[in-house]
Amino acid sequence: MRVGIVGGTGEIGEGMAMRLSWIMDVCVGSRDPGKAQETCDTCLISAKERGIDCSVRSGNNQDVVRESDVIILAIPFKHLKSTVEGISGWEGKIVISPVNPMERRECFVYTPPAEGSAALFLQNILPKTTRICTAFNNIAGNRWRDISSELEYSVPVCGDDAEAKQIVMDLVNQISSLKAYDAGPLSSSHIVESITPLLLNIARFNKMKDVGIRFV
Repeated sequence: MRVGIVGGTGEIGEGMAMRLSWIMDVCVGSRDPGKAQETCDTCLISAKERGIDCSVRSGNNQDVVRESDVIILAIPFKHLKSTVEGISGWEGKIVISPVNPMERRECFVYTPPAEGSAALFLQNILPKTTRICTAFNNIAGNRWRDISSELEYSVPVCGDDAEAKQIVMDLVNQISSLKAYDAGPLSSSHIVESITPLLLNIARFNKMKDVGIRFV
């Protein structure tokens, strides 16, 4: 199985690429293939320093969708529509949305689209055969990139396709110390997405860092 990361040059995308490329084939995408290659170089260097193998390649975002079985959309909500609609070949793919629509005002506020969540917005603009799941929504970007530390978080996974959801949960459980939990259908994604501004507010007002969730 090959995992592709659309928007793989940001903090979250790069951190995901580093951790995933140690355990499976990864394709890193960007509007600028040169930036995607820089992320690949970072992955290779970090793997070499740890004395482990790394399987990663770069390309543009279209390359990622064409060559990958599972695609992670590591992009802000404001760029979601233009990015997705500028790419073809989504049919039959498993698409993971870690996207959280929110704004920073006097505090962080969840600002879902009319569909109710980023995941349902995606469902509205992607082909009907695309299998969409929500996952990885509540993990801070710098925690992904801090490859020296374990990720000891719980990861809620929402989706309507049982097979796709199981594949995503199995993927989650292979990464560091993450633990996947079935969080219900895609229509429940707004609950998962809205946790992120809550975590950011808790961190801000209580002088904490990298607040996450763990179910016990």
